[in-house]
Amino acid sequence: MSFFTDLAHQYIDGEWRTGSGSWDIIDFNPYNGEKLASITVATVAEVDAAYRAAERAQKSWGATSPYARRKVIERALRITEERADEIVEAIIDELGGTRVKAQQEVHGAADFLREAMQLAMRLDGEIVPSREETRENRVYRLPVGVVAVISPFNYPFLITLKSVAPALALGNAVVLKPNQNTPVVGGGLIAKIFEDAGLPPGLLNVLVTDIAEIGDALIEHPVPKVVSFSGSDRVGRHVAAVTASHLKRSILELSGNSALVVLDDLDDEGLDYAVDAAVFSRYAYQGQVCMAANRILVDRTLEPEFTEKFVARVRELNTGDPRDPDTHIGPVINDFQAEALSGLVDQALAEGATALVEGRTIGNLVEPTVLTGLPADSPLLRQEIFGPVALLIPFDGEDEAVRITNDTPYGLSGAVHTADAERGVNFAHRIDTGMMHVNDTTVRDEPMIAFGGEKQSGLGRLNGESTVDAFTTRKWVSVQHGRSAFPL
Repeated sequence: MSFFTDLAHQYIDGEWRTGSGSWDIIDFNPYNGEKLASITVATVAEVDAAYRAAERAQKSWGATSPYARRKVIERALRITEERADEIVEAIIDELGGTRVKAQQEVHGAADFLREAMQLAMRLDGEIVPSREETRENRVYRLPVGVVAVISPFNYPFLITLKSVAPALALGNAVVLKPNQNTPVVGGGLIAKIFEDAGLPPGLLNVLVTDIAEIGDALIEHPVPKVVSFSGSDRVGRHVAAVTASHLKRSILELSGNSALVVLDDLDDEGLDYAVDAAVFSRYAYQGQVCMAANRILVDRTLEPEFTEKFVARVRELNTGDPRDPDTHIGPVINDFQAEALSGLVDQALAEGATALVEGRTIGNLVEPTVLTGLPADSPLLRQEIFGPVALLIPFDGEDEAVRITNDTPYGLSGAVHTADAERGVNFAHRIDTGMMHVNDTTVRDEPMIAFGGEKQSGLGRLNGESTVDAFTTRKWVSVQHGRSAFPL
């Protein structure tokens, strides 16, 4: 318990503070309802204080040697690895993630810290030829200054570090607002790691608050030049509109409605593998993953066999205490989400769907459900379902599979399973999505590969060179070594 209470504070200019708001955010364990911590919210005044601290600190940090910045990230990585077991326990308690999920998140976060170490050295410029022989064109790559990071609840440690670590490595300062459901794992914990790694005060500030308290102050404030947001498309559209009106850059990783597609050429072994991939793609972390396969499309020639095997595998999934090593599915994040999922299943059944598996909802525990036979005009086929509910959809031939897969306002991830890898690649090219995986899960992320979506699944990309582009700007400095001729 002390882990949460020790880190459940605002962190501004290197100081752990109590917020000055008039109400508290209560941090609950979603499985057993245990109160983990209480945090008084930050106000607009504290938003300003955090940004002003970041602005002051960034000037010298941006001029610091990249080697010195890399050392801080290296120490943060070492601390993360040393405290991995403690972080895993915190993820289980605050998110309701299973132990396997928590371990995967910490391992992935460490990989992104390693990549951030390399990005510290990527502020390289270039000399560009000029049309005049005596002019030299220098293009410098510089930090943008201050970056606002707004992180989600589902992978708060990993996704937050995806933006925070490279932004710092590239010479920026950061103001971070974690999700209200994960204020410690997505906020205070990260501040503590960088504090212990020797990051100078003011460069990373954490604000635990809510729009009900601060409105749009976090994204309207004049100091931040870039806003990195991960969350729903509903909120993301608002962030995009506000930042655009203030001529700020936004990097948005938003909702998804991914499809995993099974083509007609699989043998028994390939079909078994596709079933395994589909189960993981739909039910990883209770289905609360933006890349999750909401829809599982199967060629009608394989539908009976696939459905039988898929349903059998889903029935084997255990729902319960995320601390139990035999648990596959823990609680969803809160009772609002649990009730919403129950409502979606009821809606599908009312529309004429058939429940091949109909899970119960007990508190925040939502057992897995498998639905089939939804009418083609059902809105459930086109929206994100953030929970353990799978939609099985048959199709006749590749053209229909492409049409159904693309019939959604989202385009984040996807997967296709086939005996012919090049057939899979050709299929992938026909899908309007930012990421597509052949013979794999829909849930994939690697530090060096551009990550992001199309349509309403977001704007911009992160990871690798895309992260450098997101958190830096270019400045042209020309030097005239001779004399220019002026027309006036």
